[in-house]
Amino acid sequence: MLLFKGLIIWLLFIVVEILNGTIRTLWLIPILGQDLAYGLSFGMGALSIVAIATGSVSWLRATRMQQLALGLLWVSLTLTFEVGLGRWGWGYSWAKIWSDYDLSQGGLMALGLLLVLISPWLGHQLRASTQGRVPSRAARPGTSAVEGQRIS
Repeated sequence: MLLFKGLIIWLLFIVVEILNGTIRTLWLIPILGQDLAYGLSFGMGALSIVAIATGSVSWLRATRMQQLALGLLWVSLTLTFEVGLGRWGWGYSWAKIWSDYDLSQGGLMALGLLLVLISPWLGHQLRASTQGRVPSRAARPGTSAVEGQRIS
């Protein structure tokens, strides 16, 4: 069931990021220029990913190891989707695709993937801190991932 939930959340990530890219292309680049628009769009995308991950914590109820597995799943799916769409959907060269991941060329995708990787854990930490609780090291069966919270 966790795998299914993880796939649903990843699909939500993709829909939100497609909307983010559309906003960037149609409005931000013409108004702000490419460099500023990409930076702003990256920030909006990062906030969206963290918000979705944080909002899904109680639905997922993932242990720390499951959070890591979800992060790895989301990175794998995202990389496959981005590279596949870029190469075979849009016909981009390999050099163009990899430039999006190269920080020295202004590519921010590597940072985005790092955020996607840690987003299940980060979302858990943020959810716990906003509820005034200290996150535990890992959830045990029959308890939530927050110290002292029994699941009824």
